[in-house]
Parts: sequence; structure tokens; C-alpha cells
Amino acid sequence: MSPSPGKFGWYELNTTDMDAAMRFYGQVVGWTFDGETTGPHAYPHIRDSQGHLGGLMRLPEPVQAMGVPPNWVGYVEVANVDETLVKLKALGGAVHFGPMDLPGTGRFAAVADPQGAAFAIHQPEKPGAQRDARQPGAFNWHELATSAPTAAFTFYTALFGWQKLGEMDMGPMGTYILFGLDGVQMGGMFRRPPEMPVSAWLYYVMIADLDAALQRAKDAGGKLLNGPMPVPGGARIVQLQDPQGAMFALVGL
Repeated sequence: MSPSPGKFGWYELNTTDMDAAMRFYGQVVGWTFDGETTGPHAYPHIRDSQGHLGGLMRLPEPVQAMGVPPNWVGYVEVANVDETLVKLKALGGAVHFGPMDLPGTGRFAAVADPQGAAFAIHQPEKPGAQRDARQPGAFNWHELATSAPTAAFTFYTALFGWQKLGEMDMGPMGTYILFGLDGVQMGGMFRRPPEMPVSAWLYYVMIADLDAALQRAKDAGGKLLNGPMPVPGGARIVQLQDPQGAMFALVGL
């Protein structure tokens, strides 16, 4: 799990077809999967070269019936879930599920910020190992497209202590706010475009060879949404949709 409070430490894919999703991400990113991969209570664990980083969960049919598509959810570690929920609600956030205890794992809740972007908070039973986000297969960047970037940043700063570590002018799209913790960049926030119906988080996976990974994604039935495009620092990104409809992104050379 996450190495310290305020950092993303677990990533969960809610999908309509876990077997197909495991094949896709295994082929594209190189992840492997273990744990309970079959059966009614299946929750396959995602593993990269550094260990476990997330899991897959079947998107409940009632949630599908509400029009919610497959999606990735990032979990932010907190020292105390219940105290964080009190603060979150006071700041205008919403609780979608929980809090709930998971034996052997910790306590969590599924929530949303005041603009409606969903995420989760997690209080692990014990700290996880430190991870290097620069290694292939690791989640490297966390990007929030929101209806109100300044208000969203204020919310997350009050909730998790995130810091503004810079900003970039995106022209008509406004300012891209770079955020992080302890002086280390974690991601960015920007005003979502008009064609994007809801505020949402997008998670970027580090990849060694971006062009090769993009071709693997296309061959496996993924859909290219944006890119490849250069980003500051010399890397490039692509934004994609997996065959079940979950959005994700890759960053690499």
C-alpha cells in the first residue's frame, strides 16, 4: 500500500470483464495478477516488478445500470479514515461508500470531491514498501480534470496537505496546477474541456517504450483518445481507453 499519508498507494480497476482486463493490461503494461482471480468474490491483485500496486473489481450491475462506465479509482492513504471523512464532508465532499474494514488490509471509504471527481481513502493496517514511480509498470502521474481547478486544489490541500509546486499556462484551457507532497510532484489539475461531462481523475502508468506500448494497446482492442504528445521533462504521453471502456494513460519515451 501507500508509503505515507497523503500519497496515492493503491489503484483499483472497476471493470465489466476481469479476465479480459487482465489479458489487456498484461499485454500492454506487462503486469501480472495473483490472489483470488476467479469466483464470485474475485479480486485479482495487480503486480509489477516492485510488488502489488492495485486490484481489479467487478463493476456491480446496479452501478452499471446507473450509467457508470468501467473506471480506475486511486486510493490515497490517510492516518485515520473516520477523521478524514469528517473533514471531507465539512469541506463539501461526498461519501459514496463506507467506511468499511477489510481484514488484513485496513479501513477504506469511496468518496468524491466537491466537483464530483471520485477517489478513495485508505487507512492501511501496516505501511507498505516505498515504491519508485519512475520504474516501468508503476503509476507515475495523477491528473484531475475538474470544473473548478482552484477550488479543487484548495479542497485537496485542506484534506491531504498537498502543495502547489508550480503551474503552466495551457492557453484557452487555463492554468495547469502542479501538485505534490514534501516537494515531490505527484500530478496536475486543470479545467476540464466542455466536451468532458464530469470531473474525473486520470492515472498515468510509466512505460519504457511508449510507441511499442501504444501499438500493443491498439492490437489488444484499446482505443487511442489523445496523443502521443510531448510533456515537459522530455517524456511523451498517450491517453487511452481499454476495451471495456476505462480510461487510463501511459507516460514514457
